Amino acid sequence: MPTRLGLPSMLRAGATALGLSLILAACGGGGGGGGGFPFLPVNPPANGGDGGNPPVEPPPPAQTAKACAELAGMSLAAAQISLPTQGATVTSATPVAAGEAGNSYGDYCRVRGTIQPVDPNSQLINFALNLPEKWNQKTIHFGGGGFDGVLIDGTEQIRFGPRDKPAPLALGYATYGDDSGHQSSSITDGKFAANDEQLANYGGLSLKKTRDVAQALVLARYGVKPKKAYFLGTSTGGRDALSYIQRWPLDYDGVIANEPALNYTGTRLSNVAVGRALYNNGGAGWLTKKKTLLVQDTVKQRCDKLDGAVDNIVSNVESCRQLNAQILSDLLCPGGTDTGDTCLSKAQIDTVKAIESPLEFSSYALANGVKRAGGYNLLEGTLVAGPYTTRDLGTDNQPDNPAGTNDANMYVTGDQWVKFFVTRITDFDTLTFDPLNPGAYTARVTEVSNLTDATNPDLSPFFGHGGKLIMLHGLADEVISNNSTIDYYKQMIATMGQTMVDQNVRFYTVPGMGHGTGVFIPNWDSLAALEGWVEGGLAPATAVAVDAVPATYGRTRPLCQYPSWPKYGGSGSLDAAINYSCVTEAGNPLACQNLPAAVTTYKGGNSFGEELSVRIDPATMAYTVTIDASVQRKDPAPSSGKLVSQGLCSYTSDEAGAVFTFAPGGVLQGGVKAPVGASFAPLLAFQNTFDNVLDPTEFKPVSDIFNTVGVQQGASGAKVYAGAVRLRDAGFLPVLPQRGG
Repeated sequence: MPTRLGLPSMLRAGATALGLSLILAACGGGGGGGGGFPFLPVNPPANGGDGGNPPVEPPPPAQTAKACAELAGMSLAAAQISLPTQGATVTSATPVAAGEAGNSYGDYCRVRGTIQPVDPNSQLINFALNLPEKWNQKTIHFGGGGFDGVLIDGTEQIRFGPRDKPAPLALGYATYGDDSGHQSSSITDGKFAANDEQLANYGGLSLKKTRDVAQALVLARYGVKPKKAYFLGTSTGGRDALSYIQRWPLDYDGVIANEPALNYTGTRLSNVAVGRALYNNGGAGWLTKKKTLLVQDTVKQRCDKLDGAVDNIVSNVESCRQLNAQILSDLLCPGGTDTGDTCLSKAQIDTVKAIESPLEFSSYALANGVKRAGGYNLLEGTLVAGPYTTRDLGTDNQPDNPAGTNDANMYVTGDQWVKFFVTRITDFDTLTFDPLNPGAYTARVTEVSNLTDATNPDLSPFFGHGGKLIMLHGLADEVISNNSTIDYYKQMIATMGQTMVDQNVRFYTVPGMGHGTGVFIPNWDSLAALEGWVEGGLAPATAVAVDAVPATYGRTRPLCQYPSWPKYGGSGSLDAAINYSCVTEAGNPLACQNLPAAVTTYKGGNSFGEELSVRIDPATMAYTVTIDASVQRKDPAPSSGKLVSQGLCSYTSDEAGAVFTFAPGGVLQGGVKAPVGASFAPLLAFQNTFDNVLDPTEFKPVSDIFNTVGVQQGASGAKVYAGAVRLRDAGFLPVLPQRGG
């Protein structure tokens, strides 16, 4: 017979369940219609009061610890769970010996159970709890992923942790997780959201219910409460972590949120915007794999070197962003029409912009007043094709309905969201849904946002009881925009102040890291860093991350706190973190340190033997080339134009394709339209030259005498020339006598 925790509690639970059932019936049930549960919290403010942690009737104090097998069949009444349920039941509690096949966690008690819904049409919440025999008096709650539906069993290693570090369960933590209250074989299956209670559970309510049940069972098993409780999550799980401390700030002592899908609704709206750019107008904006790789390769060629190291990682993201217009211009096909895989049509350029650019909501707002969804860094190193990601733009220029495996990864999740979270029309054509103007669905989008988003920037109640937060996001994330996380971090500062954020938050950004993919995947011990901070008061500083990508495994980089990034120092191994420093500079890559400070005339010559002057105006980048002496042209007119930066002190010109380069020491390389033909004559000119202005002319002593061969340009044409050259000093250079030895 099941063991029940308190008959009075159970009776109160029955009354509560009856009352809730009456409310549910009055609202037309929970199976659809978008009416919502009036008694379910909707993204309440993190104010630390009753809204943050509703009163809970505590379970009876445990007098003695229960054996693992005694937990089997145990039930918790609804009143012992702080949110509406029909109670919870332990379906199995199995001792697992350290020596059993496949067990690397030591002796522990494997507990599985269910939490019953209020709505009879809603699925159960399945939960998993693992109770080690050698308990360290700490618990870890693991968040989910994608659309959930798969049980998080709590046996995983730390995400992005050291490869050889055992899972937390093996280290003595009691661990737990759930499936968010629905079951599916795919984490991109959104059909569950057609039910109100299941959607609310996915939005975060299942986390609180599971936590209450797990903590009650921890107390029952060990007879004491844990000394510390932590929450670890990645992607949707990162959103789970932030959502939890925003709603119930007193339950956890420390949280790790990796690549969090915190602006959840904004992410899905962005997914739809990308799909519309790809597939509307007959798929004119869709990019083949070759075109996508062309975009990525062009970005790498322009931006990899901006951090000082050519290492396949774009680390100086913000400087790279300043090259967007130039890169898009270079990629555009002549005339804007599609001429093949070597360029992009105007429609395809618009798709790149749709992926890159943030969505700005001017006609409505999401939860917590959010009016923006961050774009993806496609023009700064994010990869959506090739060997470093499986999230691509699909293989067809028209999507299935519903979107499937041949379609763009971003659009698949956006399509599911529109069909089941918003419209609840299973065959709805998502390409007709305008993210910037949802029309009749605007209110519903905001309602869903309140259920699912984790964008409340006021974490002061969590920090007020000593809570600490570590966030990490890759700057090349192709699934969840790192720019939305950056927006949230900035909003935390605006809301709570820089000092409070500095004292309680560490936000690391990782160049080259995608959504668990990319050219650099960091391994570092985030759990040890969090524990040292919470339990020892040692705030994390700059860590060292080890690359987990197989082809480059073992190289290291400093793990820099936003907004800094790792810059190569110029010497030493490119694979060693010690040769990098975290900097915040984001200089203009189009700027040139070798430009003159004011209007300057360079003097020199070209390959036709013509003497010339080049006048440069650095304010406007206008230039004029004047031929000072020539046997090929008589009274030549000056040639003028404007230089356009290509980065790294190189500029295109109007001189028949000549590129001008400003080198250190006042040296200018370039070209001028040739006296014959349609090409240019290479030129070399100098900012600083020697002018013999004495009268009578003074000739300095000979500095060097040497033979020369070349081409002599004359009135009758070019001819091979050989002669002797005497090079004279431009001035007096003292020579100190050598002392013998």
